Amino acid sequence: MLPYQTLQEAELALGRSLTFAETLWFNYSARKTDYYLYCHTILFLFFVFSVVPLPLVFMELKRFTNVDKFKIQPKVRLSYAEMFQCYKDVMRLFFLIVGPLQLVSYPTFKMIGIRTGLPLPSGWEILAQLIVYFVVEDYTNYWIHRFLHGKWGYEKIHRVHHEFTAPIGFAAPYAHWGEVLILGIPSFLGPAIAPGHLITFWLWIALRQIEAIDTHSGYDFPWSPTKYIPFYGGAEYHDYHHYVGGQSHSNFASVFTYCDYIYGTDKGFRYQKKLLGTLRDELKSSNKQNGGIYMIPSQNFKSD
Repeated sequence: MLPYQTLQEAELALGRSLTFAETLWFNYSARKTDYYLYCHTILFLFFVFSVVPLPLVFMELKRFTNVDKFKIQPKVRLSYAEMFQCYKDVMRLFFLIVGPLQLVSYPTFKMIGIRTGLPLPSGWEILAQLIVYFVVEDYTNYWIHRFLHGKWGYEKIHRVHHEFTAPIGFAAPYAHWGEVLILGIPSFLGPAIAPGHLITFWLWIALRQIEAIDTHSGYDFPWSPTKYIPFYGGAEYHDYHHYVGGQSHSNFASVFTYCDYIYGTDKGFRYQKKLLGTLRDELKSSNKQNGGIYMIPSQNFKSD
């Protein structure tokens, strides 16, 4: 709860006029407790995982030719009933595990120093903290993910997430309840190291989940803005991990690719890309000799 009764008090305390964003934040949060504001986090999670995957569901059901050519495993088709069952399982996990965990983790939220007051952080401050959060989460998640691919971790916990060998957006948080608890640690570690404003924390949670939906989308769109993010893995990168399944010892990283490269756990993926590139070049050469060029995306090789 903000320690100001009026906008004038807030401006007097800051020694300047409030920005438009700060005025909106004051009007919304001035009379709300920090705990009430913190509980909004579960609403953001519910909204992101309910709404963001919907265009992917539509594309999966309609299978438009112009879109389907970007499907990484085009021979795998899921029905509406299968996707809706995945969504229901995820929502059950949210209500039984994620929601209660958010409600009881408020003391940790206060202890690490995430603030709710004024002034709001600048855009550069938000960007710098988000970069820290992504890097910290990615590195920590990499090692936890490798552990979960050990014999005990996979058989007891991680195999649930790998039930989808051709992932879909709704399957991003589809996992064993134990995995949800374990992988919650990397998500909070960044904000604990570089605590910021609650708005930054909300933005971090939303962006991280949108990224997870993207990497589980099953589509590799060449125009995606994520193509311009250095070391970003993306859907094709993580789809290979699911495609190989329980035997996978490749592509463990959640967001970026540098950990897999440094520790040598992307060799299988790189070998496959090289092999598919060679096959594609040979087919192009063969078709040219036959009087025409027949473009075959690498996804078709993968799905055979």
